[in-house]
Amino acid sequence: MVNDQIVNIKSGETFERVFLNEPSVNLRIIQEAGSHVKIHVLNMPSKQAEGSNLQTISNKIFITQTGENCSTEIYALAYLHNDESVTTETHVAHAVGGGTSNQLLKFILADHARGHFIGDLKIEQDAQKTEAHQTNRNLLLSEDAEMRTQPQLEIYADDVKATHGASTGQLDESALFYMQQRGIDKQKARQLLVNAFMKDVLNTISDETLREKLINSLDSDL
Repeated sequence: MVNDQIVNIKSGETFERVFLNEPSVNLRIIQEAGSHVKIHVLNMPSKQAEGSNLQTISNKIFITQTGENCSTEIYALAYLHNDESVTTETHVAHAVGGGTSNQLLKFILADHARGHFIGDLKIEQDAQKTEAHQTNRNLLLSEDAEMRTQPQLEIYADDVKATHGASTGQLDESALFYMQQRGIDKQKARQLLVNAFMKDVLNTISDETLREKLINSLDSDL
């Protein structure tokens, strides 16, 4: 468990961290000029037996760019089953100009799993020349799974590039049909599509050993 860590990233420094299957992440980061932050929050527990106890996961990440020309990257991936529940919050504040931030968060929910994303992006009046992007993609594998998405954008500067997007859907039936026509059974085809959905996030991990280990673990389940 990560208990309310506060980290100051000095000018020009790089801070990278991967949180894997932590029940709670509460991280607060202050970035000085020219610093780089890259965070991965991965909730990928193996499928539990029916009737397991409710597992509630809470992730909170607060990042403030206090110096110019900072870069921030946040990636999150949750693959939950049964009655598991995850809430992931990201709060990114650009206080000064010239910075960038990129967020990609994906949720895959099966059975009765529930997901909740809160994305707070704030660009202050003095943060001109800022570029900020936030993307949330969700995949529901059951009619009983639930996903809530709450993007919150506050932009007070004029000269910025800022985008956000969110989508929630099911597996592509046409892709499933195509794969089955080529001799892949339906269950394996479903898992191939889910794995491809997850790999977009896993491929952004800088640690090659960890990245390959996680990707290989997906493929070994096929």
